[in-house]
Amino acid sequence: MSGAGPDLGATFVRWVFCRAVLHRGWWLVTSIYLVVDARLTASQLVLIGVAQAGIGLLFEIPAGVVADTLSRTWSLAVSHLLMGVAMLTTGLVTDFRAVLATQMLWGLSWTFASGADVAWISDELDEPARVPVVLIRAEQAQLGGTVAGLAGIGGLAWLTGRATAMVLAGAAMLLLGLYVVAGFRERRFVPAPARRWRAGRRILAHGSRLVAASRVLLAVFAATFLVNGVIGAFGRLYPLRLVELAPAVDPTVWITGLSVVMCLAGAFALRATQRTIDGPHTVRRGYVAACAVGVIGVAGLALAPGPAGAGAAVVLAAGALPLTRSFGTIWVNSETTGAVRATVHSLFAQADYAGTIVCGLAVAVIAGRAGLVYALAGCVAFLVGAIIVAQRAPRR
Repeated sequence: MSGAGPDLGATFVRWVFCRAVLHRGWWLVTSIYLVVDARLTASQLVLIGVAQAGIGLLFEIPAGVVADTLSRTWSLAVSHLLMGVAMLTTGLVTDFRAVLATQMLWGLSWTFASGADVAWISDELDEPARVPVVLIRAEQAQLGGTVAGLAGIGGLAWLTGRATAMVLAGAAMLLLGLYVVAGFRERRFVPAPARRWRAGRRILAHGSRLVAASRVLLAVFAATFLVNGVIGAFGRLYPLRLVELAPAVDPTVWITGLSVVMCLAGAFALRATQRTIDGPHTVRRGYVAACAVGVIGVAGLALAPGPAGAGAAVVLAAGALPLTRSFGTIWVNSETTGAVRATVHSLFAQADYAGTIVCGLAVAVIAGRAGLVYALAGCVAFLVGAIIVAQRAPRR
């Protein structure tokens, strides 16, 4: 074990925690701000989500190539700059077009972080056996940061106002970017030489060939397409189902409380699985198991006769489904190489965005024509499809 390994792992995990505090807490306040202060309609809210996914679909691969060509650290720094500006300015505007622009900038900011973060820790740690452990610890930190952000920034909004809390969270995100610049040193990464864009095209071609030639990666991408389409749709549908079943309960208090419980459930699940991850085979089993538990949770929400059962089903699904992202990231990471690692992770994120758009629109059509329960049934069908695809992925 290298002497720098533990320090790098701790640096990465601390950064994930702090970023989760800021962006998760900010989003809780923003989701209320967009409805109460900006007075956006349901269709406008959905359009914002689609626009964000579209931006990700367009820029994810170029941003990944930039990370593999120029610098993973500076890609993350650019992400913080764009994200902080988007967070800050959202709290200053209420016009739909202005809000749409700030939220598209928010979506763009994530493309510079997606893949670059995992590529940085994978290469700089230079201990393949420890990378999955650090990534799981990072997911735990993300869940812990989410709980802290919901309480901290939510409380700040209660004391100072929603807009003020959003602006302060954006400013803090900009400052966190300085932590990245100072702490995320690149000692093993070698930037591309002159004519970098030509080198970038070669990296993209290499990464694309790697994915196209790997039946394992193609299977993971296909399963992710289905699962993340469900995650996006489920996140929008479960509050509606809860309100239907308990219209007299304050939805803000209930949903915020459930969000905290969901994060704790996810943290417990990650801790329980951390010691069992020792290779692609266990990752595959974990991925399938998380999807199966998600099926039970989503189906339970659709069939629940009352709010207590529905709340338990939401916690079950929301505790399991995020695990698929962790398992999928580790699975992809084990099938790629350092030279194109960020690019392959960006291609992986493309499956996420595409699933959010295509599967999300399909679920929305079902909801509009047949109702909410049938839309949840459609989510179950997508998850079952993901289980079949993941099970059939070739074994190395």
